Amino acid sequence: MTTATPPAAALPWDRAGTAESAPAWRRFTHALRARALTRVRAGTTAAPQPRDSGDGTGAQGVPLPERPPGIEELYHHRRLSLVRLAVLLVDDLPTAEDVVQDAFTALFRRHGHRLGSLDDPEAYLRTSVVNAARSVLRRRRTVRAHAPEPEQHAPAPEEDVLLHEDHREVLAALRTLTPRQREVLVLRYWSHLSEAEIAATLGLSRGTVKSTASRALVALGRRLEGLR
Repeated sequence: MTTATPPAAALPWDRAGTAESAPAWRRFTHALRARALTRVRAGTTAAPQPRDSGDGTGAQGVPLPERPPGIEELYHHRRLSLVRLAVLLVDDLPTAEDVVQDAFTALFRRHGHRLGSLDDPEAYLRTSVVNAARSVLRRRRTVRAHAPEPEQHAPAPEEDVLLHEDHREVLAALRTLTPRQREVLVLRYWSHLSEAEIAATLGLSRGTVKSTASRALVALGRRLEGLR
């Protein structure tokens, strides 16, 4: 793994991704900016309402499969979205790719090709990715405490083309939040998880998720207001 890799200023999308990558990031940053600014301007601390479809579909409106997919199918359909999730947590594409690869490797070693013993393999992987990202950040803090700050990489040239200034501001502001606040907002607005799903992924109570989301949105909104 490249867990000691310093966070780069490179863009948080998979360079090998599809043409839909940039629009997905724009939707994410737009939704997060709108919610945060509305929260701080209204001066309220009410938590965002989870979007539970209640129609037997998954967190992103995809019909749930009748049987758990095999690990090859899961890797093919979910690897890229998990890498994007990891990048938002660790700010570093190579490390994010390693985190996701290790999560799939651990899943295979424990459950093999077929995943019938797991009720929700995707949730299992998501939790593994979040936990691995936390470990990466802890190791980085340890390294930084005993070594000079490394020189930062220049932003990727594609940034100016694919993301507007407003979207870059949102991503930069997101990095100023505490790790838990960041995790909650990323899972809520990028992965579109419900309050209960976020609580299960992070090992928190629903009340803690609710209060963390509220404080995170207020902090994010104040940060964005200060940039104006």
